[in-house]
Amino acid sequence: MTDHEKDTAFLRQCLLYHESAECHQLEGRLGQAQRHDRCVRRAVWLMALLIAISGAGLAYGAVLEGNFFYGESWFVIRLLGEIGVASLICLLTLMGLWMVYRRELNRLREQCRRLATTLLESRLGKLRAIPLAGVVKERELVVNHNKAVVSGSEMAALPTKLRSH
Repeated sequence: MTDHEKDTAFLRQCLLYHESAECHQLEGRLGQAQRHDRCVRRAVWLMALLIAISGAGLAYGAVLEGNFFYGESWFVIRLLGEIGVASLICLLTLMGLWMVYRRELNRLREQCRRLATTLLESRLGKLRAIPLAGVVKERELVVNHNKAVVSGSEMAALPTKLRSH
């Protein structure tokens, strides 16, 4: 399972906690988009495999068979060439379709993120920006154009030190 699929599975799991009809509809559309994406991806791999097999067949005949291009195997050459060209055309078309489905899946995932955020905000309240202790280890402070390195705990005590001087 790729990271993209893991993220989508997590978002679908988050949608199960929301009881609205919009969530159920979005979850269904997300599942359908995932199925389309997976189906097209498999077809892309199949076309790539067919291109590789037809290329390998032509290379085998050209290298190991004497008079391969001029002998009695013209039917095999033509068949392998047609399979390769048809697979290449299908591969290019499927790659375009895969990009369309991936864009749709990303759009649905963004909707799921927004819905999950509103769900969390409704249950937990608004997010407050609180500086975490230990995250800011050192800051530069300019005092009289001289640079001094001050730790986070010293920054908290700095206003009282400046008032005492």
